[in-house]
Amino acid sequence: MDTGPLFSFLALDLLLICVPGADWAYVIAAGVRGRSVGRAVAGLMAGYALHTALAVAGLSVLVAGSPGLLTALTVAGAGYLLWLGWSVLRRPAVPQAAGAGADGGTDGGDGGADGFWRGAAISGLNPKALLLYLSVLPQFLVTQGGHPPVALQTAVLGALHMACCTAVYLTVGLLARRLLAARPTAARAVSRTSGAAMLGIGALLLAQHAL
Repeated sequence: MDTGPLFSFLALDLLLICVPGADWAYVIAAGVRGRSVGRAVAGLMAGYALHTALAVAGLSVLVAGSPGLLTALTVAGAGYLLWLGWSVLRRPAVPQAAGAGADGGTDGGDGGADGFWRGAAISGLNPKALLLYLSVLPQFLVTQGGHPPVALQTAVLGALHMACCTAVYLTVGLLARRLLAARPTAARAVSRTSGAAMLGIGALLLAQHAL
């Protein structure tokens, strides 16, 4: 696969990843509450792995060609963002006391398997992921002869996206733990900002499909 499309995709992909959204809010909350950032990121990557597998299988092309199905998925993602945003605003993330639920232990919230599966649901229904896999990624596939099969190119780009997400989200979550753990007021402010952003994105998506 040519390096030109790879680097172009990498630049655009990093730009999209670095725009705060539902994924950021989730890893920040995990870091602030003393839960396992690694488990939260692993859950998010499971959702993106599913997107990649569907794209490799060609299902993304079918979804993109079915306006009704694409609308249904987008509305479902928007509804999930609204629910998450409201939940965050009602219960903003606050620093967890040392030893109380660290690394997804005994806090009973998003620790353990529950935290993993919530992360998978967040990325699986993330409208930004639908935009990437259905609209952005296909633009970097080369279909002329002499190039690897489209399925292989799709797998490579999907794996590159997951690698970039892993690096960025681990950094965000660990920085949140380090910088906000001793600053409850700042942690609540960041959490509420993330919740408001999710509400805004979800409402905007629903409004666009209602017009």
